[in-house]
Amino acid sequence: MNENELRVTAELAEIELGEAEFASLAEAVSEMIGYFETMLEADVEHLEPTTHALLRRNRTRRDRVPTDADADPELDLDALLENAPELEDRFIVIPNVL
Repeated sequence: MNENELRVTAELAEIELGEAEFASLAEAVSEMIGYFETMLEADVEHLEPTTHALLRRNRTRRDRVPTDADADPELDLDALLENAPELEDRFIVIPNVL
């Protein structure tokens, strides 16, 4: 990242920097980019994606279509829909947010 790109980025982020602060930021950004370049050299071709570096198992689950065996006998969809303030067919109507 050159000096002009760093100044533009700071301006877009609405960060006002003095010359000493700018020099310190430029050094930190250069160091950070160096770390990223080093990370690009790592062979990760056979690694599975994960949500956290220290987990032994991924927190995500595979998508699958639920079956009748998955149905919770305590869960009554009609009873749940009765609690909705407004319905359209079997959909809960929510207010517009924009």
